[in-house]
Amino acid sequence: MRPKPSLKHRTLSGALLEEIRQGILSGRYEAGTQLRQDALAESFGVSRIPIREALFQLEAEGLVKIMPQKGAVVSDLSRDEIDDVFELRILLEPRLLLASAPKLSDEDFERITAKHEDYVRAISSNVVNEYGRLNAELHMAMYHHADMPRTQQIVASLLQTSDRYTRIQLSNPAAMQRAMSEHAELIQLCRSGRFERAGRFLAEHVAAVRDDLVNTLSVA
Repeated sequence: MRPKPSLKHRTLSGALLEEIRQGILSGRYEAGTQLRQDALAESFGVSRIPIREALFQLEAEGLVKIMPQKGAVVSDLSRDEIDDVFELRILLEPRLLLASAPKLSDEDFERITAKHEDYVRAISSNVVNEYGRLNAELHMAMYHHADMPRTQQIVASLLQTSDRYTRIQLSNPAAMQRAMSEHAELIQLCRSGRFERAGRFLAEHVAAVRDDLVNTLSVA
């Protein structure tokens, strides 16, 4: 049995990871900002080891780049990355939905509807730091019966990366309204057994989010 300090270390690393992640997603650490391990360690009152672990995880999520001589730098919002993330989502998420949706029970739909209502409340109340998490939870709730653990893991990671983009995209009031109505329509398509249409609609929904984001950022 591992000693308690190991558990404390893992808990500390997770807390630091979330704190730095939210700093990037909220814009507190802007694109191009250098995240110096020693400065972060001093700021949080910890050693550099858990900071380094958190930065490596953030690099895996695409939120930072670890560069020679400069260390960790907050990633830019680039058109190439937007296309990469969202094209992967367009390929993978309908596949998960088609495998999961026929197995969704009435109880599942109650949970999915509740998550959608949480998402709508967050948008209506302008709770920006909840947008990405609630969006990801809603999507993954629709996919959880798919027996594709590797694909689920990849999509969960893509949705986490999309958190940063979701906050920006939903700064547009028209995009907010469309996101809420499209989620509701997607749920209804699944509930009514129109699974093939739901898969196509999901791909269209993710593509529309990408287009909204590109227009909002004016990324050429």
